[in-house]
Amino acid sequence: MKGCPFGSHRVIEPEGSLPQAAKRIDNTPRIRDNEILIDVQTLNVDSASFTQIKSVCGDSEEAVAAMITDIVRSRGKLQNPVTGSGGMLIGRVAEIGSLLKGRDLEAGDRIATLVSLSLTPLLIEKIGKIHMDKDQVDIRGKAVLFESGIYARLPEDMPDRLALAILDVAGAPAQVDKLVKPGMNVAVIGAGGKSGLLCCYQAKKKAGAGGRVIAVEYSPENADRLSRMGLADHTIVADATRPLEVYEKVKEITGEALCDVVINNVNVQATEMSSILVTREGGIVYFFSMATSFARAALGAEGVGKDITMIVGNGYTRGHASLALDILRESVAIRELFERLYV
Repeated sequence: MKGCPFGSHRVIEPEGSLPQAAKRIDNTPRIRDNEILIDVQTLNVDSASFTQIKSVCGDSEEAVAAMITDIVRSRGKLQNPVTGSGGMLIGRVAEIGSLLKGRDLEAGDRIATLVSLSLTPLLIEKIGKIHMDKDQVDIRGKAVLFESGIYARLPEDMPDRLALAILDVAGAPAQVDKLVKPGMNVAVIGAGGKSGLLCCYQAKKKAGAGGRVIAVEYSPENADRLSRMGLADHTIVADATRPLEVYEKVKEITGEALCDVVINNVNVQATEMSSILVTREGGIVYFFSMATSFARAALGAEGVGKDITMIVGNGYTRGHASLALDILRESVAIRELFERLYV
C-alpha cells in the first residue's frame, strides 16, 4: 500500500496536518510501499533542543534519557515541545518499500537522514549512552523515512559520529555559500559553536581577501580558539542577548557600513536584535538557530526602521551534505577540533 509522499498518512492528530506540525504521529515500524525502515544507531539532537532538555533535567543523564523517551512515546517522534525542533539520526537501512527499490540504496547501507527528527516516525527500544557534551544519544530503535525524505550515505573517510555532527548543521555553511559574495562584510553570531565554525570557514572562503568576517562569540575561550584557527578577520567577545553591546563593537570595526550578511547560530533566545542592528540597510540576516522567535525578529526590525531581508534557517539546500563534509576535508584544523569534540 502506498502512503502520502510527505507522510501525512501517519499523522494521528490533528487531522489534515503534515508530520512536522502534528502533535502525534504513528511510529509503527511497518512500512508502506514508499517508505524506508531504518535501524537507528545514534540520534543527534538539535542544539537548542538539547540545551533546553539539559537545563530542565539538571544535567542528569538519567533524567535526559527519561525526558527523551517520554517525548517519543507521546508524540511518535523526537520533537521538543518547547523549541519545536528535533535533530537527525544515523543508522542502517533495514527495509526498502517496493516502490522505492531501484534507488541508489540497498538494505544494509549506512545512512544519515537529512530531515528533522521533528517529523520522523521514531520508536525507541532502548536508550544507551547519553553524550551530554556532544548532543548525541545512542539508542536501539526504528525510524521511518518518507518518500520525500532526503538522506546521505555515511562517508568512508571519517568516523560516523564526526559525520553525524557535521551533517546535522550542513544547511548553515551551504546557505552561507549561496549568500556571501566577494568583498562582503559578514558577521557570524554564535561563531564558536559547531555550525558557527563551519559558517566562518565558508564565509571567509567566499568573501575573499577583499571581505571581512567578524566572529561574535559569548565565550572568551571559544573566541580565543577562533582567533588562533584564523577563521575570522575580527573576533568579538559579546553577549548576543545585549544588542547595543554587539552593535557598538561591530560598528567599531565596520563604521557606518555595518554588515552585508549576518548569520545567527546562537542556541539561546533573544538574540534577534543583535543580528538586525549590525545588518546594513538592504542587507541579509540568516537565522539558522531554532531558538529564534520570528515574531520578535519581524517586529524588532520594524521597530528600529530596518529595511532588511530576513531568511528562515532552512536546513536543506541542494548539495549541502557534500559541501559541509568537504570543509572537514579541506581544513585540517577544523577536522582535528571536531574529532576531539565529537568522536
